[in-house]
Amino acid sequence: MADAQNLPPQSERSQQSLHDIQFMQAAYQQALLARNEGEVPVGAVVVKDGVIIATGYNRPIGRHDPTAHAEIMALRAAAEFIGNYRLPGCELYVTLEPCMMCAGAMMHARLARVIYAATDPKTGVAGSLLNVFEHGQLNHHTQVTGGVLADECSSMLKDFFAHRRAVAAQKKLAASSDVSTFPIQD
Repeated sequence: MADAQNLPPQSERSQQSLHDIQFMQAAYQQALLARNEGEVPVGAVVVKDGVIIATGYNRPIGRHDPTAHAEIMALRAAAEFIGNYRLPGCELYVTLEPCMMCAGAMMHARLARVIYAATDPKTGVAGSLLNVFEHGQLNHHTQVTGGVLADECSSMLKDFFAHRRAVAAQKKLAASSDVSTFPIQD
């Protein structure tokens, strides 16, 4: 995913800046790390002045931490790097539309911009369920861009969950056909 050969067709690239594609590819690489650890494959990077200053990927299962979403991990690392929980002028790229928790953290961090790939119709709050970033009473407004490398990131998520369901079905089938439940005759 990291080389120019994997970029979307030119017609799609005209709607997505090469800057956004480059950094979303870095977030995609983080999502691969999550997938390889058995986590839901979501990755994020924080960018300041055109440079990646922090990365993160989903780790709630491995860390036994419901807040260890990719965005939170990247925000924590960026805040540590900068030395402040406020991240003005920073952009966060994430492979899946943020949930309510992550969106709240992004707003508290005062990010300039959030760029996401795939929509999340179940928990996404940057336009799918609602758009908390557009709430008029907020004292800070973060620009949001969605759909950058959406097909690639959506495919990874769909493949991950299809594999997870197949493994669960195999386990269920194996448990239901366990030969130890049959009586043994002498």
